[in-house]
Amino acid sequence: MKKRIVLAVSLTLFLSLVAGCNTLRGLGKDIEKGGEAIQKATQ
Repeated sequence: MKKRIVLAVSLTLFLSLVAGCNTLRGLGKDIEKGGEAIQKATQ
């Protein structure tokens, strides 16, 4: 029972992350933009 709950919660979190970025490619672009923002902030 606990295993199913953990699986359901994990799957929900993963899908919400992927859906927020539309695709895994979009996730990569979001991470890249975040890195660029950090670089600009440190300059």
